[in-house]
Amino acid sequence: MAVSLSRTPQPCVGQISIMNKFHTISSKTLRSFNPLFKPCTQTLFLSSQKPKTNLQYPPRNTMRCLFTGIVEEMGQVKQLGTAQNGGFDMKIGAKTVLEGVHLGDSIAVNGTCLTVTEFDTQLSDFTVGLSPETLRKTSLIELESGSLVNLERAVQPTSRMGGHFVQGHVDGTGEIVSMEPEGDSLWIKVKASKEVLKYVVPKGFIAVDGTSLTVVDVFDKEECFNFMLVAYTQQNVVIPLKKVGSKVNLEVDILGKYVERLLSSGFVESIKSS
Repeated sequence: MAVSLSRTPQPCVGQISIMNKFHTISSKTLRSFNPLFKPCTQTLFLSSQKPKTNLQYPPRNTMRCLFTGIVEEMGQVKQLGTAQNGGFDMKIGAKTVLEGVHLGDSIAVNGTCLTVTEFDTQLSDFTVGLSPETLRKTSLIELESGSLVNLERAVQPTSRMGGHFVQGHVDGTGEIVSMEPEGDSLWIKVKASKEVLKYVVPKGFIAVDGTSLTVVDVFDKEECFNFMLVAYTQQNVVIPLKKVGSKVNLEVDILGKYVERLLSSGFVESIKSS
């Protein structure tokens, strides 16, 4: 039997992109401004059911989540709009990640760990909240109604670790500078900031829009790195659907950060002197 957990639908964006709305807006302003979007009477998400007030603010998931970077499915953004609490909501159509979902669960959306605030198994969608900081720091700022996104549920103790340790904490965004096919594979080069690039190494792991990938080469002078997508991966992630100039979320391998921390703390010297 299908389970429906939802509240009053929020305004829909139609064809309006949110890309330019949040570049110049502060957190304080965002909390106080009027809704960006007028209510749409033709929305697909109208419901005659009254909202269940006890589900408007689900319990916060206090557990730290982990992902693998193996995308489970591509979802489609159904709706974007301001929430009743002044925040920003995104409704995503999906099927696989809704299996066994609960309020407060974490789902990685293009590599960004987000919390499920509503879901409807009959309509096959779920809603997540987006903070102003998330919009400023990730490529989610470029999404609009109809956009496809990578989705992955947090791993469980019994899950297979098919990729690498991905936290869903985006380190920064990169820009696609080239996309070149070779046979049925696709070469992609991404420009990244120096703060991110210092953790990127050839044959090392990196999560690009939540997809666990192997770095092929690093071009320090160009501040770029590249990777190759095989045919199967191209058909199951959103990266090939993007264009040169598009943003992608980047999360480096956490192990590199731990090594840097140990070296800078004098740990190695303390071992040598003991």
